[in-house]
Amino acid sequence: MSSLTVYKDTTPEHPVLQTQDPAEMARVLAPLGVRFERWEGPQIPPRDADEQAVLDVYGPFLDKLMGETGAGSADVLRVSPSTPNREALRDKFLSEHTHSEDEIRFFVHGSGHFILHIAGYVYDVECTQTDLISVPEGTKHWFDAGPEPDMVTLRIFTHKEGWVARYTGTDIARQFPSYAN
Repeated sequence: MSSLTVYKDTTPEHPVLQTQDPAEMARVLAPLGVRFERWEGPQIPPRDADEQAVLDVYGPFLDKLMGETGAGSADVLRVSPSTPNREALRDKFLSEHTHSEDEIRFFVHGSGHFILHIAGYVYDVECTQTDLISVPEGTKHWFDAGPEPDMVTLRIFTHKEGWVARYTGTDIARQFPSYAN
């Protein structure tokens, strides 16, 4: 189930807000420029569906989203316990970073935590199947799908080079909970 937990960035042991209500999550995140929504409607493709089949199922949603955001491409990212170098991949995602474009993800299967560091607060957004999140350009954040990740996501890009991280060099991500599956 999707959830949002908010902390002051100095007190990772004491949440100031916890909710599993998607409408409340969207309401809390919207003033931060973060888009959170559920895509209801199409039949969810099988976990092992090929990339084109997944893109075809969500084509109308992607067309609308790309028209609204100016994004130019989408692909399918699969990460599972059998993904080579998954530990190194997790470490890369667990370091606080920013991007020069919005980071937009839709969860077809599985889950993951986008943890945002904004104005003295840390917002831990657990995204699950049918959740869309768009993290604005320049927003400090990190991502955790746990040590045994199992997810299929759509990634939406504006720039052809795709996902490029600019690491902040802080250790704040290590101060907050990481997630086991």
